[in-house]
Amino acid sequence: MLYSYEDIRVVHLEITEKCQATCPMCDRNQNGGADNPNLGMHELSLEDVQRIMPPEFVKQLDRIYLCGNFGDPIVAKDTLEVFQYFRSCKKELTLGMNTNAGAKKPDWWRELAKTLGNWSYLKFSFDGLGDTNHLYRQGVNWDIAWENALAFIEAGGKAEWDYLIFEHNEHQVEEARALAEKVGFRKFMPKKTGRFYSTMQIAGKEKHQAVNRKGEKQQLLAKPKEVKYQNKALDKIEELKEKHGSLEQYFDNVQISCKVAKEKNMYLSAEGLVLPCCWVAGNMYKWWQKPGQNQVWELIQGSGGKDAFDAGKHGIKAVLENDYFTKNLVDSWGKPNTHAGKPMVCSKTCGKEFDAFKAQFQ
Repeated sequence: MLYSYEDIRVVHLEITEKCQATCPMCDRNQNGGADNPNLGMHELSLEDVQRIMPPEFVKQLDRIYLCGNFGDPIVAKDTLEVFQYFRSCKKELTLGMNTNAGAKKPDWWRELAKTLGNWSYLKFSFDGLGDTNHLYRQGVNWDIAWENALAFIEAGGKAEWDYLIFEHNEHQVEEARALAEKVGFRKFMPKKTGRFYSTMQIAGKEKHQAVNRKGEKQQLLAKPKEVKYQNKALDKIEELKEKHGSLEQYFDNVQISCKVAKEKNMYLSAEGLVLPCCWVAGNMYKWWQKPGQNQVWELIQGSGGKDAFDAGKHGIKAVLENDYFTKNLVDSWGKPNTHAGKPMVCSKTCGKEFDAFKAQFQ
């Protein structure tokens, strides 16, 4: 068993699949261009959240954070009201959010700061300064985003700055760090991005071509040149190939140690689906692959189909009693190889020898 309903202490909530930005390495769009054709642009309302996560469930939790795979919470209609609902259920509940900050008015951000209070954090995804942030955060107006961040901080909000490092912004890391301290960010986190990994080719890559909505070439994104800003896990790819024969062989052989099982952390998608994590959920809707055609879907279809994971219809408790959570997922980790049903997404994300996500923060 992965975990039971009573075990859950953390919920990762994707309230919407919508976003005003077109970040080129986000699966909501195609390299910054056309929208992902497999997404329905779903969104949970306040009423949806209240039905799926009733007060007695919220009270058992230690933390709820709004992030997700595709959308930005600030684009959702009811994000503020959802946070107000969570806070009304439990005063000492840690509430968090990740955002590009490029939407809503400053008054909304001041009210958000008031609602979140001391038991909270808000991660602002600013990947550069006024002249560089838009090169990755396409569609985000720096002046609007910065004004919103300052409004949040000045109203007492607990702000953190997440800074993805690329070649085009590595020269500004220390300037941004100083600015963060000056205006009152509680934390500045330079992130050594793990995005330079091709899921399609199962290999590392050096560059990524961004395009705009018309498909026209924009910034050629590249890994930072300075070694101290590079993701060390990506450097291990050649070592893993040599040790195991190929990266595919590594994924076949590696022992899986599930991150969210340890944290008692479940994922609730904007469709209202209960899934173990954002990595599994994100593999359901790759823009370059039709839904239903990968290992994630095979496990879902072998556990009653997508409808069986719908918490809006069945409730979280019933979903977590599904064979997927009680047996099938954990059993799949013991399969002899990925061709036999061992999930590659689990090997890639939670394999003991390769962790590009964790290495972002090291």
